[in-house]
Amino acid sequence: MRARDVMTGPAVTVGTATPVTEALRILAEHGFTALPVVDDADRLAGIVTEADLLRGRVPQDVRFRPHGTAAAESAPPPGAVGEVMTEAGSVASVASGTDVAALVSLMLGLHHRTIPVVDGGRVVGVVTRRDLVRALSRDDEELAREVRRRLTVYGGPDRWDVAVTEGVAHIADVRDDAQDRHVATLLAESVPGIVHAETRHRDESRTDA
Repeated sequence: MRARDVMTGPAVTVGTATPVTEALRILAEHGFTALPVVDDADRLAGIVTEADLLRGRVPQDVRFRPHGTAAAESAPPPGAVGEVMTEAGSVASVASGTDVAALVSLMLGLHHRTIPVVDGGRVVGVVTRRDLVRALSRDDEELAREVRRRLTVYGGPDRWDVAVTEGVAHIADVRDDAQDRHVATLLAESVPGIVHAETRHRDESRTDA
């Protein structure tokens, strides 16, 4: 399974000149926690998170200020995304062909909730933790149908028996071909939501013979 299989694309992005209030609206509208920031050629310029956008934008409620205390003077909050974003040189990103296992390791290791997907310098999508949860929570029967579809394209109909239990695909092949079984395993494991696949010759898969 690759990043392209689970990413949200095309990515919802903002520019460096996008007003902070507009970026906040986009986050609220889409339920995101971060947005890639791009230049005029859709190249990654940085990333801005909800924390970046909120910082300094909530003044203290005067009702909770100690009596007789004057309001603290402060500069107006930043007005544009470019003033609060993390620049591209410090942003973790992946290519669309990145293995999802490596992507998850990167995301968890850095405690990031959003990773931009970049091909040829251009932002083509994002992967969020929500994307990963959605992929891994697909119904077993839905997963089995998708595995069957891919195997039918590869080896023809009526060749494969497919069952999926808790995201694990069990595949039986009517033909005794080790190379085809290897390919079938790879195809099954490329289906978003399949966490492991096992392919056997159909005779070998019988336990009641």
